[in-house]
Amino acid sequence: MIEYRSLSEGEICRELFDGFIRRQVVRDCWRRVNGEWCVREDPFVDDWTEEDYRELVECLRNTAAKGGFVYGAFARNMLKGFVSVEPDLFGGENRYLDLSSIHVSEDMRGMGIGRALFLAAKEWAGENGAGKLYISAHSAVESQAFYKSMGCVEAGEYNPEHVEKEPYDCQLECRLTSLLPPAAR
Repeated sequence: MIEYRSLSEGEICRELFDGFIRRQVVRDCWRRVNGEWCVREDPFVDDWTEEDYRELVECLRNTAAKGGFVYGAFARNMLKGFVSVEPDLFGGENRYLDLSSIHVSEDMRGMGIGRALFLAAKEWAGENGAGKLYISAHSAVESQAFYKSMGCVEAGEYNPEHVEKEPYDCQLECRLTSLLPPAAR
């Protein structure tokens, strides 16, 4: 049985991730070539070092401290998935909130946890004034298939900070509600 709940700043620590397996074997990725998206072979294994975990803990604690959304999925009292959404709107009329992370432990993928976490993030973002979620998403074919299944499309407006930090990520958005006033729908 999977239990879902919000995480407070005080409980986010390195030990929280003791049962979490980040490992992702990647073979094919989406790449933009001459202005067009295409799938390219680019094999690698994505895993986190201790330094990556320290940075993750710091980022998630900061998100929680600022009033953002940090939400976890637990199996047998061990964290097996998490999502975070930053609290600050950006993007002018797009009214984006940044889905800053979403990960499911390797041993629990394919069980609907990512979907449940993503839907919780969408609900929170909509309740906090966003019209869209912004996602700087891993370019692995499998990751992109997940985002597409959740209704994500290429972002209409790119966040330059994300592009600079992760130039191979795909910049996506997911509409939360109609941006049109009720009378125009």
